Amino acid sequence: MTLHRTWMEVKALLALGFPIMLTQIAQASMGFVDTLIAGQYNTLDLAAVALGSSIWLPIYLAATGILMATTPLVAFASGSNTTHGVLSIFRQGIWVAITLGIISVFILNSTTWILDFMGVETSLAAKTQEYLQAISWGFPALLIYQLLRSYFEGLGKTRPAMRIAFLALFLNIPLNYLFVFGKLSFPELGAAGCGWASALVMWVMLACGLAAIKRNPQLQLPNETNPRWLDTHELLNYLKLGIPMGFAILIETSMFSVIALLLAPLGTLVVSAHQITMTFSGLIFMIPLSIAMACTIRIGQLSGANEPKNAWFSAKTAILVTTSIAAFTSITIWLLATKIAQIFTSEPYLIELAASLLLIAALFEISDALQVTAAGALRGYKDTSIPLLIVFIAYWVIGLPLGYILGLTDLLLPAMGAAGFWYGLVIGLSVSAALLIVRLKRVAQHAHI
Repeated sequence: MTLHRTWMEVKALLALGFPIMLTQIAQASMGFVDTLIAGQYNTLDLAAVALGSSIWLPIYLAATGILMATTPLVAFASGSNTTHGVLSIFRQGIWVAITLGIISVFILNSTTWILDFMGVETSLAAKTQEYLQAISWGFPALLIYQLLRSYFEGLGKTRPAMRIAFLALFLNIPLNYLFVFGKLSFPELGAAGCGWASALVMWVMLACGLAAIKRNPQLQLPNETNPRWLDTHELLNYLKLGIPMGFAILIETSMFSVIALLLAPLGTLVVSAHQITMTFSGLIFMIPLSIAMACTIRIGQLSGANEPKNAWFSAKTAILVTTSIAAFTSITIWLLATKIAQIFTSEPYLIELAASLLLIAALFEISDALQVTAAGALRGYKDTSIPLLIVFIAYWVIGLPLGYILGLTDLLLPAMGAAGFWYGLVIGLSVSAALLIVRLKRVAQHAHI
């Protein structure tokens, strides 16, 4: 790598990635706001939001993962200047988004059995179900909006989604306050208020996304005299790429959710500490994830333009950038763990417990950055099936079982509770990072041939 060429590629990645980063941080901050305001309300409602998030978040991310197929497909079609291909991809995505939205509403209104099966105490289960029912009604709008966002980003236009995300965040803060605490004559809903505030914001996001397409000539879809809305061949290609992406994200995020559910019998303080750690770590994770998403766009466009060497160079540069950032964030979390926990709660024991988990979370920052960047690059190459297998092995065969052994049994060491699960996560992420980088190198070498 020459220094000048590397710097130019860094600039190209940041030009795409910085708006994505702000978008991701703004969207993740909505969950941060939910957690923060629920925590200020009371510990029970904080735990309800924690458990509810551990259920709806994997569903949302898995559906989003499928819809993210839009980005590399549109990027490739855009790079090869095939306008009809872009239009066809978008149309198939509409069918997928609507279907996933309907399924999500049904699932989120039918989760009582999960909470009963996990032995969650009655008061916490009732609050959690109220929160899930409320937020479910925003899912159809949210998933159609996610399709629009992936379409924007596939075209290399990342700023519209950034503006919408910040508008949503600024709207979510006062709505949460009004609905949770019952201000200005609104009913006092507690955890459920977080759900209703988020659902309303999701519909606003969709309206803004549609307005962006209508008003921005660079985002408008081309007109066709005889549009073919359902193309079975294109739909299958879309799902062939998207379903492994969705399952890979589901495997990763569901592991966090299963951990939260397994920790539920240990009490609301343990669940709350886990939620604080997961919320803050997830917020930091948006930084390497954004560079990885920019890498997907770059590699898709460069591959579509038949520039495989430049695509591989972009992948290597993205890994360099995310690893550097991860080293800095890891050190920062290590130094400020207690102060970070104090942002979320004033309870001394909860602060101490959350801080101890944050110290462990700091350990996997670099591995997490490596694995997400490699996965993003592979999506740009339209390689999703083998990464799915890698993620499954790393998380569900290695990370979660080891976390369970360390956290809830005395097989290797005295049971460590939540800390044991986080140590399992460190190992799982490290294995995933190593295997995905090996896969990326092989795919990129094959693309050169």
